[in-house]
Amino acid sequence: MSKPDLHVVSFSGGKDSTAMLLRMKELGMKIDVILYCDTTVEFPAMYDHVKKVEEYVGIPITILRNENGFEHYLLKYEPKKRNGTKQIGLSFPDSRVRWCTRYLKTDVIGKYLKKLRKQYNVIEYVGLASDETYRLERANNQRENVRHPLVEWGWTEADALQYCYKKGFDFGGLYELFSRVSCWCCPLQPLSELRVLRKEFPDLWAKLLDWQAQTWRRFKPDYSVQELDIRFQFEEEKLARGESITNRQFYKELKERLRR
Repeated sequence: MSKPDLHVVSFSGGKDSTAMLLRMKELGMKIDVILYCDTTVEFPAMYDHVKKVEEYVGIPITILRNENGFEHYLLKYEPKKRNGTKQIGLSFPDSRVRWCTRYLKTDVIGKYLKKLRKQYNVIEYVGLASDETYRLERANNQRENVRHPLVEWGWTEADALQYCYKKGFDFGGLYELFSRVSCWCCPLQPLSELRVLRKEFPDLWAKLLDWQAQTWRRFKPDYSVQELDIRFQFEEEKLARGESITNRQFYKELKERLRR
């Protein structure tokens, strides 16, 4: 006996998955379950956005999260090392070791979907835009029954954002400040957006400084959070005096500030 179909929307809260979900609702497409994975380090405005979307579509959003959360893995988790050495905390993730994606998203969602597949033929909808070439290539190798409506509709990332705005969803202004609105503490953010984080979200920046003081890996390969704080403060001083922050003299003085 075949299993009944279950239509599951993977909802990250970002512009692409939001646009996909809103349009699916508008078109009357089948939606049985909406999954949102809370990494525990989402922007405060994102939680408000999720509630607003839930009210709009009229379907309860299932919120998943790893019970330990980001801070536990950052500072307290003790991985088993083959050589028997002890390590406290995984420290900040980087481009090679993105433990945050694994422990806080992939494993959590995968475990939940595995349970659903025991009873249903799960058809998963993922918000992948038509112009995300690098993700499209990976998507072609994904498991079966994963659909990408935005790709089918030919919607780009810009199309998705404009559609959300048109529907009255502004993400609390996050997309006016950042190109990506996932975890606020992501070390892969460019310096330009980290400057914005420090200026617009001083409470989150203070948290980041505190975490850096308690862990062993630099936030970025070439800067700790404290060093970034010194750099950004120095930049502000320079700009206030009408001086350059891109010439050799700036970097020479910055090196002295950082005592390198």
